[in-house]
Amino acid sequence: MSAIPVSDAVAWLLRPEAIRERCGRILAAADAGRSDHFTVARDKLPALADFVTEEIRGNYPDLKIPYHSRWRHFAAGGRDRWGALAARLGGLSANEMARMRIDLALTSVLLDAGAGPAWRYREADGTEFSRSEGLAVASFVLFERGILSGQRDWPLRADAAALRAFTADNLAQAFQVTEDNPLEGLEGRAGLLNRLGRAVAKAPQVYGESDPRVGNLYDYLVGLAGPSREVPAPLILATLLETLGSIWPGRIVLDGVNLGDVWRHPAAGDDGLVPFHKLSQWLTYSLVEPLVEAGLAVTDIEALTGLAEYRNGGLMIDGGLLCLKDPAALAARHAVDSELIVEWRALTLALLDPLAAEVRERLGQNAAELPLAKVLEGGTWSAGRRIAREKRPDGDPPLTIVSDGTVF
Repeated sequence: MSAIPVSDAVAWLLRPEAIRERCGRILAAADAGRSDHFTVARDKLPALADFVTEEIRGNYPDLKIPYHSRWRHFAAGGRDRWGALAARLGGLSANEMARMRIDLALTSVLLDAGAGPAWRYREADGTEFSRSEGLAVASFVLFERGILSGQRDWPLRADAAALRAFTADNLAQAFQVTEDNPLEGLEGRAGLLNRLGRAVAKAPQVYGESDPRVGNLYDYLVGLAGPSREVPAPLILATLLETLGSIWPGRIVLDGVNLGDVWRHPAAGDDGLVPFHKLSQWLTYSLVEPLVEAGLAVTDIEALTGLAEYRNGGLMIDGGLLCLKDPAALAARHAVDSELIVEWRALTLALLDPLAAEVRERLGQNAAELPLAKVLEGGTWSAGRRIAREKRPDGDPPLTIVSDGTVF
């Protein structure tokens, strides 16, 4: 069931199967020596799996690993910010709590593209956070202060009216941006929230007709689940991609649909398009907890793919699994649509599946017990950060991407 009508060609590119297929083609080309940018050192896979397994055991000794999601970042510094907020909202219904959590998670994820190495967010007690944790804490405070609500008497929500009126100045003030504390892609992030407001208003069947709001996605998904109370994760992803496609910069448009995080690479075959949908899949993973706590069962989570972002990608290079043919690329700045970056992301995503399989073998667990979403959370993301800090004092990824605030 589609939230809005799209052509068969577009619908295919919005599915996880298309992501794995196209990235798999690029990996096959690299394995065969047909890449201009990378070689794949398959013999390094066991050692990298050992490294990730060590990271998982260090982070979660009991192997009780939560899904990879934005909710982990809201607890940065060991402080349960969501739990503290929820405790003050004890009178709310489970349905309204779910809507509120979707309001928060969706807007926070969309603000999660790379912050750059210089930006920091300081909490009232003086604690500083950077990168993903900093963006999470800043976006949590932004939401908590009611800045994303158009109704003064109902501050904890994100509605179309407030999102459309949101400005880069609003974001700069909320995120403590100054000349000495620059945030990459400031205008791009604010524009993304503006377009989110317009997209929500244009999809009343999903986000509400009289009072369009991000969190009304919950009611739409309840309707899809029906009496079984089950909703497949790929269907959640498709709903997000179909209804929110217009929020992304217009890079590639197919049959009148803005494809978002889809790029071109000659090894992809067919039309040459390579889908990643990094932020949308990150968001889908982040919606699982609110939906489950509201009584829905999210099924087929393993159909989603890994995330083609710089921590997982950095792990592949720093861990020796991907080797650059031209070492000078490490010192250059790369556009996100460059062939090298598209290939890096595709190879990363394709290699996360066999890496996860090796990790499961070491931990004695199967895919049901340790799905990819838990391997990402417990191991690869934090392992990518750890190895980056070991290799570079600033902890930056090995490749530098020119960000507009809407991809990484």
